[in-house]
Amino acid sequence: MRAPAKINLHLGVGAPREDGYHPLVTVYQAVGLYDDLTARQAADWSLGVNLPDWMDDDAVPLAGDNIVDRAADLLAAHHGVERTGEVHIAKAIPVAGGMAGGSADAAAALVALDRLWGLGTTDDDLLGLAAQLGSDVPFALLGGTALGVGRGELVTPVDDRGTWWWVVVPSDTGLPTPEVYRHFDKMFSDAPSQPVPADALLEAIATGDTWALADALHNDLEAAAIDLRPELGRLIERGEEAGALRGLVSGSGPTCVFLCGSADHARSLAADLSGAGHPVVLAANGPVAGAHLVSYA
Repeated sequence: MRAPAKINLHLGVGAPREDGYHPLVTVYQAVGLYDDLTARQAADWSLGVNLPDWMDDDAVPLAGDNIVDRAADLLAAHHGVERTGEVHIAKAIPVAGGMAGGSADAAAALVALDRLWGLGTTDDDLLGLAAQLGSDVPFALLGGTALGVGRGELVTPVDDRGTWWWVVVPSDTGLPTPEVYRHFDKMFSDAPSQPVPADALLEAIATGDTWALADALHNDLEAAAIDLRPELGRLIERGEEAGALRGLVSGSGPTCVFLCGSADHARSLAADLSGAGHPVVLAANGPVAGAHLVSYA
């Protein structure tokens, strides 16, 4: 199974609720950076992870602590079956980078193990299990572009007929999401109970106009992420000076994304940022499909 990274085109964050969660209004977009998950029959359970050289080996929890283990446990308990299988993840989505790589892995695991175990879980049940695993996991199943509310787990697809091009600059040091939310609460103790709506962003998508989308991009967590890591702000300034239509912290960060006008524009900007000393610079388009089966010739 292959599952994509996500970026938040809009991320409105409200003051924390009584249960401690922040109400969100977000517009997700799945982009063409993927983790691949392979599942094979086995008598026991095992999980292996392979990372590219630019990722920190210690940043991904090993078997027992990984979200894929939790996804397998939830699916097995839902059907009353034993958790078995040999699972391997080949990662390409930045770890702890605000692009929901763990959520992508969980979504891929749910679909792969459902097929491996021959369970035939309904789409509604898969989405329900996904919501128990994390706010971004239901979207990782759906992909495309979608509006998320609640904690982000209540997802409605958005008609998006555009092709949007992004340059993605990961950081070599992760930024834990809970830390960013705590800093947001400290910086914005007067945050409204209801998040900023996504109307302007949705209107921009409907027009298919890249400049309109650039103007409408919004992330309430960006200020907190930049306050914790000021170099992110400098990176965004550098990318916009190099020609990006708009730079943005992706989700809770620290990955930064830059909207470009075309594939050629994205490749040119990626080359500029790479030449400016950023060792890993990626180009990706969106929207793309959610977790799906791939075949190799």
